[in-house]
Amino acid sequence: MPAPSEANLVAEVSCKKIQKFDNGKQYTVGLLDCGEKLRILHDLSQHFNVIMYPYDTPADVITEDRIDGILVSNGPGDPMHKAIVAGPAKTVGILAEQVPLFGICFGNQVTAIGLGGKTYKMKFGHRGCNQPVMYNGKVYITSQNHGFSVDEDSLKGTGLIADQFNINDKTVEGMKYKDLPVFTSQYHPEANPGPMDTSFLFERFAKIVKEAKQ
Repeated sequence: MPAPSEANLVAEVSCKKIQKFDNGKQYTVGLLDCGEKLRILHDLSQHFNVIMYPYDTPADVITEDRIDGILVSNGPGDPMHKAIVAGPAKTVGILAEQVPLFGICFGNQVTAIGLGGKTYKMKFGHRGCNQPVMYNGKVYITSQNHGFSVDEDSLKGTGLIADQFNINDKTVEGMKYKDLPVFTSQYHPEANPGPMDTSFLFERFAKIVKEAKQ
């Protein structure tokens, strides 16, 4: 099996065509599928109509649907792979200035890259459902499965601020943008399996989308 830096693993797991889920909600968000878990679609559907896009869908195609927000999903592989930098990272860089954005796991890393940051391969990845994260003065137990991390130093001058950190190794676990409705989590707030401590992030996303429309 090729190394993650050599293979575009996201292309193997992303959906192949645009799919629309009308849930009778007021707002519609896009789901940029880099290998999303079904639970993410489920949790989004509690708040929104959802349009799921293949990972390499250009920003102009997505904006034609007049979405009210975008979630960038989890997925496998190296986020600095050339196909990811030229595809979803570029799309994120454009959409972040137009609609509220929420990035999860791989989506956290793609958001960092799309807005000018970098990632690196960790010596010891985070695997399991007991990873402690410090966020807003509280510790949350989270579910994680990743071997790459956002380089905090690379965020200087990008507008992104690392505001969540792993208690064990101090790596970046989430970011926000200083003056745009953009935020991310390296862990899985939808868990499934795992702790549901941070499922409130979906409510946060719903609130931000609603506020952006007012």
